[in-house]
Amino acid sequence: MLLVPRAFAPDTGNVSRRNLLAGAAVLAVLAASAAACGSPPPPPEVDELAAQLDRARADSRLAADAAATARPPLAQTLTAVAAERAAHAQALTDELTRLAGTDAPTTTPSTSTAAPVRPPTARDVVAALRQSAESATDLAVQMSGYRAGLLGSIAAACTAAWQVALAPPPKDAP
Repeated sequence: MLLVPRAFAPDTGNVSRRNLLAGAAVLAVLAASAAACGSPPPPPEVDELAAQLDRARADSRLAADAAATARPPLAQTLTAVAAERAAHAQALTDELTRLAGTDAPTTTPSTSTAAPVRPPTARDVVAALRQSAESATDLAVQMSGYRAGLLGSIAAACTAAWQVALAPPPKDAP
């Protein structure tokens, strides 16, 4: 004869300990499977790296726009800075793709009807690079491994660009 366990004790109406544990195990399995169906939230680094990506893209555009109106020696330097910041954007895109498992976020260009007041200058690029270097430095110390190295490299490149490549010539230079 096959015995079928009862959910309730015969006379008390209480749940047995065994049935309670079995029910809890079933609920745990169901909760775990429901959680596995949804995608996990992205790590917190994704937002911070996405902000760095936006900075790199904006700096690259700014330097390219400034190069368009600059004189030849400065224009070449600004073009090199634009290319370097574009390379930073690509490296950040690659890391975000690897980290999040999806494509890196893209920024939507703003559609403004107002005409630009003036074209950007090398000073504008220097100010943007200085902010980017500080931001990357602050974030690099919070990260570890490859991301810390990537951000440290970006901070160093931005600092070298604004302090060395785009530094005004000394006043006593010929």
